[in-house]
Amino acid sequence: MRQQVFQFFSKVLAQVQHPLLHYLSVHRPVQKLLRLGGTAPGSVTEKEEVQFTTVLCSKIQQDPELLAYILEGKKIVGRKKACREPTPLPKDTASHRDKDCSHDGAPARPQLDGELCGAQALNSHMPAETEELDGGTAESNLITSLLGLCQSKKSRVALKAQENLLLLVSVASPAAATYLVQSSPCCPAIVQHLCQLYRSMPVFLDPTDIAALEGISWRLPSAPSDEASFPGKEALAAFLGWFDYCDHLITEAHTVVADALAKAVAEKFFMETLQPQLLHVSEQSILTSTALLTAMLRQLRSPALLQEAVAFLLGTDRQPEAPRDNPHALSAHLIGHCDHLSDEISIATLRLFEELLQKPHEGIIRSLVLRNLEGRPYVAWGSPEPESYEDTLDLEEDPYFTDSFLDSGFQPRAKPRLAPATSYDGKTAVTEIVNSFLCLVPEEAKTSAFLEETGYDTYVHDAYGLFQECSSRVASWGWPLTPTPLDPHEPERPFFEGHFLRVLFDRMSRILDQPYSLNLQVTSVLSRLALFPHPHIHEYLLDPYISLAPGCRSLFSVLVRVIGDLMQRIQRVPQFPGKLLLVRKQLTGQAPGEQLDHQTLLQGVVVLEEFCKELAAIAFVKFPPHDPRQNLSPAPEGQV
Repeated sequence: MRQQVFQFFSKVLAQVQHPLLHYLSVHRPVQKLLRLGGTAPGSVTEKEEVQFTTVLCSKIQQDPELLAYILEGKKIVGRKKACREPTPLPKDTASHRDKDCSHDGAPARPQLDGELCGAQALNSHMPAETEELDGGTAESNLITSLLGLCQSKKSRVALKAQENLLLLVSVASPAAATYLVQSSPCCPAIVQHLCQLYRSMPVFLDPTDIAALEGISWRLPSAPSDEASFPGKEALAAFLGWFDYCDHLITEAHTVVADALAKAVAEKFFMETLQPQLLHVSEQSILTSTALLTAMLRQLRSPALLQEAVAFLLGTDRQPEAPRDNPHALSAHLIGHCDHLSDEISIATLRLFEELLQKPHEGIIRSLVLRNLEGRPYVAWGSPEPESYEDTLDLEEDPYFTDSFLDSGFQPRAKPRLAPATSYDGKTAVTEIVNSFLCLVPEEAKTSAFLEETGYDTYVHDAYGLFQECSSRVASWGWPLTPTPLDPHEPERPFFEGHFLRVLFDRMSRILDQPYSLNLQVTSVLSRLALFPHPHIHEYLLDPYISLAPGCRSLFSVLVRVIGDLMQRIQRVPQFPGKLLLVRKQLTGQAPGEQLDHQTLLQGVVVLEEFCKELAAIAFVKFPPHDPRQNLSPAPEGQV
């Protein structure tokens, strides 16, 4: 019988052309009919219920003010008693509102939570059975009906209910939005379902499987059938689909609803559910939760939820860091996980930060890097501008490079003189910087020349596309075009690169002793950082010619020391050039993957050479950072 009733009134409401839902004698029975729907998932009337709610939502879309009438109910009844005694209505007003409708027009919209008490006369004439239902402990209305249908096992029913709920929160008036936030279970129920889906997943999921599961959206929550199956695949797809739906709700909803839902996700899911897993001592918990967080960041689009995610992960402190300070607890743990004893956890966490660096939020790069580069404390005070390459890279004065090392065959190549600091001859300057990176790896440690497809020019096209993408993302952030001039009156402060760059530099210094996959991820994150078009980032990461303050290190200085370590270790590896070429062919699939002595070292050398070429390409496409009018075309193949 419920099915027949829902079908009948769905057709009636769909066919009626004259607006009737404004009238008390119409919208109250509609509310009652919504309450008569199935209360448990899997109800036999789910299809008919979603058809009925679809008709209501289509009427609300045509006239958003109708949402106030459909939602009016229990909350106003509860407020009637509080409003009745202190503000009794005059008899003429009550008499006027006794009339259910007028020939001149519809009655005034019922007042929702957040408005003045004025609905008492309307509620005083509510039918007894309706008031009794409204006063019950389990309020049910259009929102709760849709929330229940969103969790239906029938995919079409769930999808239609989600579309209807998305429509309601997007057309809600300020008063209706306030009611949804303060007086309905809308936000708590949505987040509660997200937490339930998270807990329903297996305790351990392979990060590779999580990363490979792409194309999940709330409209297509099921995993593609052509992908390889793994335990927990359907549960993972359901969770990512619902998270994507939450993200879309926050994007499309009224600002009041969007902010409240984003804060609810941050509090109930990020803080209470996800954070204990990220801080867990179990490596499996850390690995799975980090990979899931990376997948969520990849899907995240709404600015409000991104703001909450950044505050959750990195905190809100933007002051320069100190080596012994007490940073944001979760941020410190995540940065520490980049240098974890478990290589898998380190790789998973580095992937998380790489994904984070691609989000359009300035607080991310400022918290991780920029706040420590403000004022350029990494530059030596009172040092003259260097005039040549040898001025900035004096190997003989570096205690790391001994006489025996220099005698082993590694000599700094002669460089053209650096253009004066006041010159804007970008092409000359970029040639010197590019050559600094290309010539950093000595010839005896290079193998790309033997393979035609691995030249420097292969990186330029990709670097140009990534740099354009990054530049468009940060265009509205108002970054300066030139580095901040050094202020001689500013008190000198010791430079600390920050916990994030310190971990990355430490990892980079061990590139010859780390697994190949870990090295790839470390260099990938550093490349992402180098792409940012901020003059301080460019200067600190890509300019070999800056005079560093005492005790400071830059990316180039770290690479120089790695090369020094490499040249000493080459002497102890017999047939080094042949083995290195074989390893490169193995990595590119041109030779069988047999195990070799010193394989980790040889793979590290290949990554080092490719990373230097990648940095050269990035410097080429973004140089000079202070002159956006420069339009440098890629050099012919084989030339810089």
